[in-house]
Amino acid sequence: MAGTMEMAGLGPLAVATRRRERDGLLAGAVGNLLEWYDFAIYGYFGAILGRAFFPAENPTTSLLSALAVFAAAFFMRPLGGILFGHIGDRHGRGRALVLSAALMTVSTVTIGCLPTYETAGLAAPVLLVVLRLAQGLSVGGEYTSSVIFLVERSPARRRGLFGSFACSSAGGGMLLGSLAGVGVTSLLEPAEVAAWGWRIPFLLGLGLGLFILVLRRRLGEEAAQDARDAARSPLREALATEGGTMLRAGLMTMAPAASFYIAFVYLVTFLQSQDGVTEHAAFLLNTVAMLMVIGATPLMAALSDRVGRKRLLTVLTAGLAVAGWPLFSLIDTRSWPLILAGQAGFAVLVGGILALLPATLVEMTRARTRCTAMAVSFNAAMALFGGTAPMVAAALVQRAGLPTSPGLYIAALAALSLVAVATLRDRTGQPLD
Repeated sequence: MAGTMEMAGLGPLAVATRRRERDGLLAGAVGNLLEWYDFAIYGYFGAILGRAFFPAENPTTSLLSALAVFAAAFFMRPLGGILFGHIGDRHGRGRALVLSAALMTVSTVTIGCLPTYETAGLAAPVLLVVLRLAQGLSVGGEYTSSVIFLVERSPARRRGLFGSFACSSAGGGMLLGSLAGVGVTSLLEPAEVAAWGWRIPFLLGLGLGLFILVLRRRLGEEAAQDARDAARSPLREALATEGGTMLRAGLMTMAPAASFYIAFVYLVTFLQSQDGVTEHAAFLLNTVAMLMVIGATPLMAALSDRVGRKRLLTVLTAGLAVAGWPLFSLIDTRSWPLILAGQAGFAVLVGGILALLPATLVEMTRARTRCTAMAVSFNAAMALFGGTAPMVAAALVQRAGLPTSPGLYIAALAALSLVAVATLRDRTGQPLD
């Protein structure tokens, strides 16, 4: 193989360089499979975990308690962004990626081994909260570190496409989580899933985590090359020099953050509690929806490399503001074709926005403090609007008595994000620094 490449004009050094670049891109992107598989399965099994760890006479109370823990993990993401952003800026992007994957693997597998409230009493939900906070800390560093790792190593004319690999792999991780739900609910009776079957997806995270750690083993060794121009205090410098940029990035992120976790995580619970869909059918519908997101992501990102990111972000964000409520109304029809049509609309709009954000946010920030500035702004928006989205959606449905009210929430946030997009300076294809 090497000889063939050399004959094509590539010498041994060039072949080795290409191989390192390929391995680095793979390690940067695929790691999100682990992070988002592990993080998402909690949301998918939220109703079951609520009954296992937060038993109450009112099922809605148990569900809201479980979703509150889901939200709490997101509030660790800004702290994870600060911690792993500091590591990425000071010691290299690769080292941050290795450490975040290790933390996620340990915390997820441990959740699969936890005793329930019936066995351990109050200690069970306390331990669950601690481990979910550890997961949030890990995800806070993983996604933005991998995005920066990928975009900084990509050609300027394909920056959008390469950055979307992180988004696609994150969607792939959530797809794996949804498939795990399909498998568990297909092979086991509902009583078995509630008793012990929910543990299986968490325990499967061990094999995926070890695979990612092996894949990333060389990234830490190359870390010093990434940190040659690091700021002494990345957080302080980022706040001093890029405060406005960080605020804009957070506002641009809030609508797709909330929309994604309502349309593709909370929906599993919504279809069961509001539309009477079985657990297996809800997981199956969500799996199809995640396939749509993964399909839309690279297409939209590649299109942004051609037409410009600001122009496409404007169209997609405006579309979400206009169509948020009608699309959610389709999901509430109890008709499988209409549910999938609504999810297809969200897949294009929300998946498209999330596909463009990686390259856009990297282009907005400076290399010296990029990991910290991007991680803090992105994760703060994810915590405030993404992590709380399932809980807010459930509360809106319960208190407003309007099943489609989450769609109105999505539309309102999209209108605010559109204002931030309008102030964006488009740097598509321009040098990063």
